[in-house]
Amino acid sequence: MKKDRCLDNNQYVCYKICRVKLLFKKRYVYPKGYKVRSITEQTNILRQLFPGIGYADERIVKGPLPEGAEGWFAIPRWENIASSYNEAVEKMLELIRQQRKGRFCNYRAGRLGPYYLKQTEKATMMFHKIEQEQKGYDILVVPAQFGLRHRNLFVEQARAVMNAGEFGFGAFAVGIMLLIHPEREVQWEQLHVQCAGDDFSNLIHGEWSRAPLFDFNDDEIKFGAGWFLSTYAHYGSASGFVSPSSV
Repeated sequence: MKKDRCLDNNQYVCYKICRVKLLFKKRYVYPKGYKVRSITEQTNILRQLFPGIGYADERIVKGPLPEGAEGWFAIPRWENIASSYNEAVEKMLELIRQQRKGRFCNYRAGRLGPYYLKQTEKATMMFHKIEQEQKGYDILVVPAQFGLRHRNLFVEQARAVMNAGEFGFGAFAVGIMLLIHPEREVQWEQLHVQCAGDDFSNLIHGEWSRAPLFDFNDDEIKFGAGWFLSTYAHYGSASGFVSPSSV
């Protein structure tokens, strides 16, 4: 294991990561038809999905990608979509249902309010930093990766090995990425996406012990939540990055 992937103050997490690597010999990857679209293509798609939304500072993509990022992704400010994060997530899920012509299963329907779903503190803080750096733009340009970097790690492991400038993407950001790149989820035998930037609880005022996830099975895309200490061979946590000067 590379030293920078191991936290000195969390030997248990490092031990579990080593065991996971031994446990899963089959390492799932992205579907063959998937590739990151240009930032112009992405923002044009977003303006079709959300009429009236503004623009992005596309000049940002001329800079270098942070280590670990796969490309630049367009993520609209959720505040321009709805009055709350939870409502924005529900609107995004409805768009996925429409895009997939009804071939969509929401296992958490009716349980996406603030008592069940919330952003993690780190994700909230990091998006705030990005918003401050990109003031005046409705669409944020964020360096990110779609799960491969943290495949086979359960959510809590992925959070633990993320460096100071990396943070988990929640259901809203991941759902937006899937709306722009529908070919990312097309079959069961592929790498699916965990949303390490959100916490989920099965019960009102219950324990925040789960995280949202997207996968594909039975010819439809599915949205659910898994225990964040469970390891799933088919999954990896998506994440974004901020510039070193912002941390």
